Amino acid sequence: MYHFFAAHENIYKNYIEIVDDDVNHIKNVLRMKIGDKLRISSGDNVDYICCISTMDEGKIRADILSIDEMGNELPIKVYLFQGLPKQEKMELIIQKMVELGVYSIIPVAMKRCVVKLDDKKAKNKVERWNSIAESAAKQSKRSIVPLVHQVMTFKEALSYAQNLDIKLLPYECAKDIEQTRNIVEQLAVGQSIGIFIGPEGGYDLSELKLAKEYQWESITLGKRILRTETAGMMLMSVLMYKMEGF
Repeated sequence: MYHFFAAHENIYKNYIEIVDDDVNHIKNVLRMKIGDKLRISSGDNVDYICCISTMDEGKIRADILSIDEMGNELPIKVYLFQGLPKQEKMELIIQKMVELGVYSIIPVAMKRCVVKLDDKKAKNKVERWNSIAESAAKQSKRSIVPLVHQVMTFKEALSYAQNLDIKLLPYECAKDIEQTRNIVEQLAVGQSIGIFIGPEGGYDLSELKLAKEYQWESITLGKRILRTETAGMMLMSVLMYKMEGF
């Protein structure tokens, strides 16, 4: 069943209006017809199973058949703070992390980032990254579209994360995998969790010092050194496996 998102103002008691680019996609790309069923999410973990009832030039009406208030989201909110990687790696990271259940993604400009974005380039990148997040959310039947924030500095990111319940910083020099296991085992429904992943060049020592001052906990992901595009996915997979179904 194809999956779409609708703004709250387009969701009524018995039907949902589909507008903008999704109209063309439904009519001309998917070639759906009146009577076809589709899943529509409100963006706040409520899903609607609908049936297309009318199709106009710029609007489609889908009658609501049933409502799933459980949604498809994890019972925790995971925030990925990603040091800007090279080339198209960020697009891969966003796509896969959304599929795995991340709640929000914060790109971070760090001292050892190879990529340097001016304001114009950053704005264009963020627009594309959010488009990728939406596509991945549709494909993976997410009930929300995770937001990709504007690029932050390292200190801005630490300040943004200050009120998160748990803050994890995978670091290749950290030891004690039992500590990592204990943290994962003690996760609870409703918690907010920050994951900070450095860029290809890793963390500058001054960044590690500052992160410690902001109560980020350095953890190990094992004996092998993981690439920046792998580390976040590995940890997100562990969190998803632990919390799925609660």
